[in-house]
Amino acid sequence: MKLNNSQYDTIMRMYDTRQSHARAVQNSRIEEINARIPEYDELRKETAAVSAEAARAAVMGDMSKRARLSEKLASINEEKSILLTAAGYPEDYLELHYECPLCKDTGFINGQKCRCFKQAAIDLLYNQSNIKKILLLENFSNFNYDWYSEDYIDPVSGISALENIVNVTKNVNSFISDFPSGDNLLFYGDTGVGKTFLTHCIAGELLEKGHSVLYLSAIDLFDIFSKHAFDNDGEADYRDAFSQILDCGLLIIDDLGTELVNSFTNSRLFYCINERILAGLSTIISTNLSLEELMNTYSERIFSRLTMSYQIFKIYGDDIRLKKL
Repeated sequence: MKLNNSQYDTIMRMYDTRQSHARAVQNSRIEEINARIPEYDELRKETAAVSAEAARAAVMGDMSKRARLSEKLASINEEKSILLTAAGYPEDYLELHYECPLCKDTGFINGQKCRCFKQAAIDLLYNQSNIKKILLLENFSNFNYDWYSEDYIDPVSGISALENIVNVTKNVNSFISDFPSGDNLLFYGDTGVGKTFLTHCIAGELLEKGHSVLYLSAIDLFDIFSKHAFDNDGEADYRDAFSQILDCGLLIIDDLGTELVNSFTNSRLFYCINERILAGLSTIISTNLSLEELMNTYSERIFSRLTMSYQIFKIYGDDIRLKKL
């Protein structure tokens, strides 16, 4: 699951397309402003002339002249901003606008892969296109508190399903606004109460903000762990996949407990969650298992990490899948 040359080229072509689009939009806007505000075009030409003169002064070592010209440039730029805003445009209307302002749609920052490149690689390697289609439907815009009843009372806490989910979403919104903070979340509860829907909401919000998110079912996660450990032919590929699991901004493990549990899966799960905790990287886990079942299914070390390093939320209520019909 390592990027091959063709996949790498695909990502770089995407960046070329983004940059070309940004330049085309900028050129179109320049033509628009020149037509609507002729004075702006004159100032733009004056800017070019003064900049060239300032460069010549710097080459000649005439720093006092360069300083005067720099002041003149600042004055011209201020005039340009006034003209733009007076005509109803934002001050940055004519600047290049990138999809990723961090790397300016190059994919790299100081020779290191930008988080947008890492997400592009994750999407390509793990075929997350299906998840992204789901996120168009399962997001906070489509989340409905009416799915949770005031009459459904948890016998242990005495809190209604509605009051509980309001508290859960409050904490989830704090998790999103504080990200990246290294916080971790564990959602548990019966099938159909909205655990996966909520993880989709979080994934969508953080992807929108440009963070790298890797979404894996527990079965897929442990399949990668197994191939990383035992598939000698594909060891290099799965080494990269294993690294992405450990290094992505947010790892979401859905349906923990559906995998075949044994000593190997226990050791790999502990290594995964522990390494991410030590690295200060967030993980979200959803499971149908109760806390008692988690304790009995996984090692004491894993349960200890979950209870000590994760915010744990029980989600309960009626099956929301029936209410969405």
